[in-house]
Amino acid sequence: MDVAGQKQLTGALSTEKLCAHILERHRDSIRVQKPHVAIANLARIIEATLKLSNKQGFHATSLRDLAQASGLSMGGLYSYFDNKTKLLSMILGEVSSTVNEVLTAAPKEIADRPLEHLKWLIETHIRLTETMQPWFVFAYMEAKSFPAAERRMAVDSEAATEEIFAGVLRQGVASRQFAVANVELTASLIKPLLQDWYVKRAKYRKRGTRIDEYIEAVTGIVVAAIHGAD
Repeated sequence: MDVAGQKQLTGALSTEKLCAHILERHRDSIRVQKPHVAIANLARIIEATLKLSNKQGFHATSLRDLAQASGLSMGGLYSYFDNKTKLLSMILGEVSSTVNEVLTAAPKEIADRPLEHLKWLIETHIRLTETMQPWFVFAYMEAKSFPAAERRMAVDSEAATEEIFAGVLRQGVASRQFAVANVELTASLIKPLLQDWYVKRAKYRKRGTRIDEYIEAVTGIVVAAIHGAD
């Protein structure tokens, strides 16, 4: 997949499309029947949630705050979820499922080329977080205050992402293309490099760092590391 195709894969994930996925997964509990209405209102709810959480934290955000920010009534909010924990689960579930769906959609032509596959994963992950930046920041910054079940969901999601990278690293080691002594540790060390782009956005904006520059830098670091013993 070329850069244009990669950008299309991640860039097509609008808030409305993401909320359509949420509606599909929670159709049994969402009491609004018309899909176009449900998706539009979910988009308003999610956008308001992410904005308020960035400003004051999810824990400190009340449903009344959310109703005011989204323009929906309290009754309107309850048509989509019974409590904030359910809303949290919807957001985290969408982040987790989207990451898995996108990162496992590598083109067939690179499936047997570990180095190209690894480069693709790095670029795709960074471009995905660029598209869904408020969602990823929310999941990262709020994790410490999640209830136990949602905290486990976040931990499992991160572990699943690391395992996708680890799988490609193992393939490279098995074919003797990579020199990696500890695959799991290496995969876990790649993750913070990917997270830095969306967590510390202000730093890179101040420096004038473009996303393409960041992708190239991270790719260079990782490639040098996996070939370090050659």
